[in-house]
Amino acid sequence: MSWTSPTSSWPFRRRKERHSAARLALGAACAAALLVAAGTAQAQTIKFAHVDPADWTTSKKGAAAKVFKDLVEAESGGQLKVEVYPAGQIGGETELVAQAQAGAIQVVMVSGVFGNYCKEAAVLDMPFLFPSAAVAWKTLDGTFGEKLAEHCLKKTGLRTLAYGETGFRNFTNSVREIRSPADMKGLKLRVQQLPLYVEMVKGLGGIPTPVAWPETPGALRTKVVDGQENPVSVILGNKFYEFQTYLTLDQHVYGTDFLLVNEQFYQGLDAENRALLKRNAIVAANAGRSIQQINSAAGVAELASKGMKIYKPTAAELEQFRAAAQPPVLAWLKQQVEPGWIENVQAAVADAQKALAD
Repeated sequence: MSWTSPTSSWPFRRRKERHSAARLALGAACAAALLVAAGTAQAQTIKFAHVDPADWTTSKKGAAAKVFKDLVEAESGGQLKVEVYPAGQIGGETELVAQAQAGAIQVVMVSGVFGNYCKEAAVLDMPFLFPSAAVAWKTLDGTFGEKLAEHCLKKTGLRTLAYGETGFRNFTNSVREIRSPADMKGLKLRVQQLPLYVEMVKGLGGIPTPVAWPETPGALRTKVVDGQENPVSVILGNKFYEFQTYLTLDQHVYGTDFLLVNEQFYQGLDAENRALLKRNAIVAANAGRSIQQINSAAGVAELASKGMKIYKPTAAELEQFRAAAQPPVLAWLKQQVEPGWIENVQAAVADAQKALAD
C-alpha cells in the first residue's frame, strides 16, 4: 500500500509554487516602479521658447526646436524633458531673453534683439557684411563665432550653444516698388527693436518703426506701418503677401539666430548632459538653417504666384543701398562696441571668403 504525504501532494506543491512566483513578480514590479519613480524624480524640464511658427516645415526656429526636443529627450533616456513654446506664446524676443537670464526659461532661440544685451553681437547685422550664407556659416562656426559666444556669455549669463540662421533680409511694402534708396523715402518700415536697424533705415531714407515681432502682422495689416524687412522664408511663412504688395531682393542683412541656454542651468547639469545639449543644439541649428534655405529657395516663385511684385536690384543699385546703409550703422556701432570687434568680424569674413574660394 502506498502512502502520500499531504505536504508533498502535487496540488499543494503547485499552489505553493504559484504563490512564490506571484511574490517574486510582485517584488519585481515594485522594484521596477521604484526605478521609474526615481527616474521621473530626477528628470529635468527644459523650457525652449521662440517667436516663429511651430510648423517645422515652414519655420527655421520651429525646425530647430523640434530637432532639439526629439534628440535631447531620446538621448538623455528620460533625464531631460523639453517643453517647446513657439509663436511668441510667452513673449517677444526681448521678453524671452530677459526670462532666460532670470532662469524662468532655460533655452531660447532669438535673432538680432540679442544685440541689445550683448552689443558686440550686433556686428553680425552690419549691412552687406556677408556675401553668401556659406561665408556666414564659416565665420560663425569658426574662431570668430567662438570668441563672440565667450564674450556674450560673460556679459549676459547666456551661453550660445549654436548659431542658426534667420537668413538674408529683404524689404517689403504696400505702397510702391523699391529699386533704390530714393524709393524708400517716407515709407514707415517695421524694424526689430534694435538701434542698428533704426540707423540703417534712417540712412536709406525710410521711417524706422520698432515693433515687437508678435505685433508685426497686425501692424502691417492695419497700415500702422507700410512695410517691413525679413527673409523670404519668413515673409512666406507668415503670409505677408496678404497685405504686402512689393518685395525687393536686396539682401541687406544676413540675420543670425542665437540658440541660448541659461548658464546657471547649464552648469547644473552633469558633464554628459552638457555635452548632449551642446552637440544636439548644433544639429538643431543646422536643421533650422536647412529649412530656411529650402523655403527661401522655393519661396520667391511662390510669393510671385501669390501676387507679390518682386524686384531684384542690379549690382549698381545694390551699391547705392550699401553706400546709404553702411556708414550710419558703422558710426553707431563704433560708439557701442568694444574696440576691434568690427575689424575682427570683417577680417573673419574675408578669411572665410578666401577659404571657400581656394
